[in-house]
Amino acid sequence: MDAALVRDEPIGRQQRARGVGRLVAKRSAQSTRLDVLYQEGCAKIRLPATFDGAMEAVLINTAGGLTGGDHVEWSLAAGAETRLTVTTQACERVYKATASTARLETRITVADGARVDWLPQETILFDRSSLNRRLEVDLAADAIFLAVEAVILGRKAMGETVETGFFHDRWRVRRAGKLIHAEETRLDGDVAALTGELATLRGARAFATVLLCGPDAEGHVEPLRRLIGAGAAGVSQWQDKLVARVVADDGFSLRKMLIPIISHLRKGASVPKLWSL
Repeated sequence: MDAALVRDEPIGRQQRARGVGRLVAKRSAQSTRLDVLYQEGCAKIRLPATFDGAMEAVLINTAGGLTGGDHVEWSLAAGAETRLTVTTQACERVYKATASTARLETRITVADGARVDWLPQETILFDRSSLNRRLEVDLAADAIFLAVEAVILGRKAMGETVETGFFHDRWRVRRAGKLIHAEETRLDGDVAALTGELATLRGARAFATVLLCGPDAEGHVEPLRRLIGAGAAGVSQWQDKLVARVVADDGFSLRKMLIPIISHLRKGASVPKLWSL
């Protein structure tokens, strides 16, 4: 498949999913409270009850997945001294694109003394899917941010494979206006051949990036390396930033590796209940 043709082909009159979700959290009475909630189109946000003073938000795409031409935007802001965990109701499925490219954009702002844990469930890419994903984060000087993004190239248990497609993932994280983390992941065209290379996934079909921005990042490096053991993963640290890369043969194996990593970085707190194996 020529992925460029898929991205540039007009979408015509086919119906496309559109969604915009916005959430702002504030500090009130020693707890994190809702300040602003806005929902439009297929983007919905639910707030399960919590009992620890923090807030958990669940993002829902009621379209049931993404395909070419769909566009979903999330905007999340954590006010000063708040604690916000964000996850998704289910894995985001990206289906075969017959025209154009799906877009998924997330913007996160974390104020002074606040912490945001960005923990969406895995993104599943199907054969001939096409997705542009963007993550933009603005951190105050002493804010803490944890992000986990996992991608599955077809479900092994269902006999699915990804031969061709397009996936472009762009991260930009700034602290006090200064860029502290930037990365790009791009799979384009013959995905099977690209991910089969030794320098990429060596034929594995699931991978994840874990990013922690905070003053205690260095102290987590060795504990995480012990947790990972002989698994296909690596951990590095620079200044107040920790990055872990994890690779697995399938989504289930990847999640089994990620859950203890996330729990450790959340100081023993479990992953969101929707993450249950």
